[in-house]
Amino acid sequence: MEKIKLEILGLSPSQSQAGSFALVLGEEYGNRRLPIIIGMFEAQAIAIEIEKIQPNRPMTHDLFKSFAKAFNYSVNEIIISDLREGIFFARIYCSDGVRETVIDARPSDAIAIALRFNVPLYTYETILSEAGIVSGTQNEPEDAIEELVQSPKPRSLNDQLKNMSLEDLHRILDEALSNEEYEKAAKIRDEITRRN
Repeated sequence: MEKIKLEILGLSPSQSQAGSFALVLGEEYGNRRLPIIIGMFEAQAIAIEIEKIQPNRPMTHDLFKSFAKAFNYSVNEIIISDLREGIFFARIYCSDGVRETVIDARPSDAIAIALRFNVPLYTYETILSEAGIVSGTQNEPEDAIEELVQSPKPRSLNDQLKNMSLEDLHRILDEALSNEEYEKAAKIRDEITRRN
């Protein structure tokens, strides 16, 4: 399977799920984005390493790194390897110089480890095709954007999306991406996928 290199583009609090964060990954030489909703503690572990903050005591992912190095294991790469029923799965590829070991992990943990070992992060074309969101279009109809983004309505976002045409969904998806509202964009993408 073709691997695509990813980079971390952003990490922001979730607007709809208290205590959750949207981690946005982007393909290295493209305009597709892969938003993943992660927990608060995992977001903290990622943010601490991105910002190069030294905690007073080692965090779990730092412990993993120390443990691996003590037994002469290195991490070679991380792959977001699967998407089942809207849930992402990842694999950590390790080696002791003689044999390679593959460890299943949550993407948030695998990414926190990738940052600590300074190794590349990948996904497969099939996953990016299914769950990726294309960024970059700027021609959205104001009425569709108004209904989804600006108008406070008692209906949930999912209810609003269900009543929109496929054309409007694509247009407001572009608006959400241009505003870097990746969690909202992920919900719009899921509605589009559901209809296909």
